[in-house]
Amino acid sequence: MLGLLKKKSNTLLGIDISSTTVKLLELSRTGNRYKVEAYAVEPLPPGAVAEKNIVELEAVGQTLEKVLARSRTPLKQAAVAVAGSAVITKIIEMDAGLDDNEMEEQIALEADQYIPYPLDEVAIDFEVQGVAPRNPDRVEVLLAACRRENVDIREAALALAGIDVKVVEVEAYAMERACELVIDQLDGNAEDMTIAVIDIGATMMTLSVLSGGRTIYTREQLFGGKQLTDEIQRRYGLSQEEAGLAKKQGGLPDDYEAEVLRPFKEAVVQQVSRSLQFFFAGGQYHDVDYILLAGGTASIPGLDQLVQQKLGTATLVANPFANMTLSNKVNAVALSNDAPALMIACGLAMRSFD
Repeated sequence: MLGLLKKKSNTLLGIDISSTTVKLLELSRTGNRYKVEAYAVEPLPPGAVAEKNIVELEAVGQTLEKVLARSRTPLKQAAVAVAGSAVITKIIEMDAGLDDNEMEEQIALEADQYIPYPLDEVAIDFEVQGVAPRNPDRVEVLLAACRRENVDIREAALALAGIDVKVVEVEAYAMERACELVIDQLDGNAEDMTIAVIDIGATMMTLSVLSGGRTIYTREQLFGGKQLTDEIQRRYGLSQEEAGLAKKQGGLPDDYEAEVLRPFKEAVVQQVSRSLQFFFAGGQYHDVDYILLAGGTASIPGLDQLVQQKLGTATLVANPFANMTLSNKVNAVALSNDAPALMIACGLAMRSFD
C-alpha cells in the first residue's frame, strides 16, 4: 500500500512538479503557527513535463537539484503529488470491526472489482471516512488507485536529486489541505461555506469545489497561462523564455495591456464561468460563497477584481502564507508573488504535521 492518503509524521519537503516549474516548500510548526523555513521555484525546460506527465526524466532530475540548492534546505525527504486525472477514487463500504491490516488484505482481494487495470500495475491506498449512513456496523472507506508508472517516475526523478519520496498524494487533497489556511482568513463559518478553487497553471485549469472544507467536485480542462505567454511571444517576436520573463517582470510595449492582457483576462473569466456552470448543472448547488484563485496565473494584477465583477461572487487570490512567519532566508516579496502557485506544494509540506 502506498502513502496516497495515509498520514506521516516526519518533516517533509512539499515538492510540486507542474508543466513548467518545480516548486519546493519547507514548513515548520510550533503549536498552531506555521513558519516558512525555505522555498524555491525553478523553471523546467520546455517539454520536460507534458500535461503533468514527466517526459524527460533527466531534465526534471536536474531541475530538482537546482531547486534544492536554491532553497538551501538540509532536508532530503519529500511529499509529491500525482494529478487527479491519474487517480481513480471510490467510496466502498466495509465491516467496521476490521483493523487496518485486515482492511488492506480484503481490499487487495477485492480490488479488481473497482480498478480497471492489472493489480500489479497499480499503487493502492485507502482511508476510513466514517460510519456508513445506512448501517452503523459498516464504515465508508475511500479507495485511491493510481498507475504505478506515475508514482515510479516521480520517485526516480527525485532520486536523481538525492531526495527520498516518503509520500505520494493526490493533487486535489494537497490543495484541500492548503485551502484550510486560506478559509481561516475568510468571513464566515468554514463548515457552512461552499468554495470554488480555480487553480490556473501553465496548461491546465482545475476547478475544485469544497463544501465544509472537503472536496466534493473536481474538473480539469486544458487552458492556462501558457496561452498568454504564447501570445506575447507571437506578437512581440520574443523567445518562449523572454516572453515568460516579460509576463512576470513587465517592460512590454504600451499596447500590451489593452491588446494582449485584457483579452486574456476576459478569457480566464469565461473559462471560470464555464467550469462553474458544469458544476451547477449537477443540480445540488446553484452558487458558491467564494471563488479562490490559485496557480501562477492568479498573480495577474486585477484578475480577481475582474472575476468578482463579472461573476458577482466574492473572489480573492489564495495566499496560504498570510498568517505564517518566515525564516530569514525567505524573500517575503518573492514568496508573496509566488503564493498562489505554491498551494499544492504547501498542502504537501503540511503532510508533515497531520
